Amino acid sequence: MQITYRPYQLQLKHPFTISGFSRTATPILLLEIKYQNYTGYGEASMVPYLGESIETATVFLNKIDLSSFSFPFKMDEIIGYLDGIATGLPAIKAAIDIALHDIIGKITQQPCYKIYGASPALMPLTSYTLGIDEPEVMLQKANDALDLGFKILKIKLGSKNDKLLVNTVRSITNLPLYVDANQGWKTKEEGLKMVRWLASQGVVLVEQPMLKTDTDGNKFITQHSPIPIIADEAVQRLPDVAKAEGNYHGINIKLMKSGGMYEAHLMIQKARQLGLKVMIGCMSETSIATLAAAALAPLSDFVDLDGPFLTTNNPYQTPHFVNGKYILSDDAGLGTRAT
Repeated sequence: MQITYRPYQLQLKHPFTISGFSRTATPILLLEIKYQNYTGYGEASMVPYLGESIETATVFLNKIDLSSFSFPFKMDEIIGYLDGIATGLPAIKAAIDIALHDIIGKITQQPCYKIYGASPALMPLTSYTLGIDEPEVMLQKANDALDLGFKILKIKLGSKNDKLLVNTVRSITNLPLYVDANQGWKTKEEGLKMVRWLASQGVVLVEQPMLKTDTDGNKFITQHSPIPIIADEAVQRLPDVAKAEGNYHGINIKLMKSGGMYEAHLMIQKARQLGLKVMIGCMSETSIATLAAAALAPLSDFVDLDGPFLTTNNPYQTPHFVNGKYILSDDAGLGTRAT
C-alpha cells in the first residue's frame, strides 16, 4: 500500500468561536492510499486546540509501513499497529482508517454504510452549528442554515451572552435546538439553571456543560436535567465510553477523536450496551470525513455533521442533502468525487 498526502487549509464561511477559542480556518491533511488498482480517500482535520498539526501528522506518516497488510483488512490489527507507533494523534489515524474503509467498499462493491449494517432509511436529521458571535451575525448564520434546508440548529454557548444568543436565534425560528457549552459553565448550579432554562426554549440536548475533568459537576447536572446531557470532550476513544455511564445520558462520537470508523462503531456498540444515547459529530471537515461519519449516522440518535456547509473551499462534491438529512449514495466506498 502506498500513502500520499497533502496539506490543505479549509476556510470557514464565518469566524468560528466556541468557549475559549476562535478560528477562521482549519488545517487539513488530505490523504490517499493506493492498494492494487484501488484508491481510498481519507482526511485528518486538525483543529489546533486539540494538539495535532500538519507537522505531527507528517512525522507519524513517515513511520508507517502498511505493506504487511492486505485485503481482507483486519482493522483491529491495523488500529493496534497505528496505536503502537504513537499514542494520541487520533485525527491522522482516522485519515488512514477512512481511506481503508473507502478501499474496502470499492473492493467489495458496496457503500461504506453497508459495512456496518446501517440503514439509510434510519438517517436522523443533522444540525447546523452557529458559533458564538454578535447577534446580527448569529442571525445571518441562522438564515444561511434555514436556506440550506436544515431542520435543527446547534448553538455554541459558554459565554456571558448565552441567553442573548438563544433569544436571537429564537427571534427568527422555532426549530429544535442543540446546545454545546464546550466546558464553558463554571459551577454545577449555574449549569443546571441554564439547562432548565434552555429546555424551556426548545433545546433538545446539551453537550459538555462543565470541564471534562469535573466528573461530579457533570454528573450532578445529568442527574437533574430534564433533557439529555451529552459528553463530548470527556469521551475521546473506546475506553472513555464506560466512564460516561452514570455521568452523562449519552456521548458524542467524532471520527477525529475516535481514530476513525472502526473504533467509532465499537463505541456505538459499547454505548448501546450501557444504555447511553449516541450522537455522531464532526470537526471542520470536507466531504470525505463527513461521508465516513454519515455512513455510521443511521446507527445514532442525534447527528451534527455540517462540516461541508460551514466552509468555502471544500475540494470534493457536497454530499447529497435533502430536507435536513444526508441521502447516502449507493456508490462503492465513500461515494464522493473531487469538484
